Amino acid sequence: WLMNNSIKQLREQMGLSQADLGSSVDVSRQTINSIENGKFDPSLPLALKLGKFFNTPVEQIFSTNNFNK
Repeated sequence: WLMNNSIKQLREQMGLSQADLGSSVDVSRQTINSIENGKFDPSLPLALKLGKFFNTPVEQIFSTNNFNK
């Protein structure tokens, strides 16, 4: 199962494009797009970079309701 995330909302609040965000955390625009659309979960290092970039705890950016499955 994949995690839910608020990357798109956080990115849009900052007025950034997917390419801008990708460049800021050293990944491609396509990677950001895949994360936002729930097709890809980031690695732990990338999740931590995103948390640091948005100054938001990782557990507030990424969540799942599937822990009991």
